[in-house]
Amino acid sequence: MDRIALRTRLRPGREADYDRVHATIPDDLDAALREAGVHSWRIWRDGRDLFHVVEVEDYQRMRDHLRDHPANVPWQAAMAELLEVEDDYSGGDTGVPLVWELP
Repeated sequence: MDRIALRTRLRPGREADYDRVHATIPDDLDAALREAGVHSWRIWRDGRDLFHVVEVEDYQRMRDHLRDHPANVPWQAAMAELLEVEDDYSGGDTGVPLVWELP
């Protein structure tokens, strides 16, 4: 099981839009995430900064599964309008490195 932390940033003035869009995740996207091995995905927002914690069987396999998935492509297009940096699912994103954890 992978636990991955991610950080993203919203475009100025898009905070309410982001919250509204995430109020309900489309059923097909929910199913695609679960098919890709996601157990949980939590997002915290501090102003324009977003902090994600993803618990997933295999993070890279999840990204490969979702890259061209018909439920994820329109979702990522909508997110691209809200985020400063679009996630195009290319490359080997590994998240934010863990520095310390209370055992």
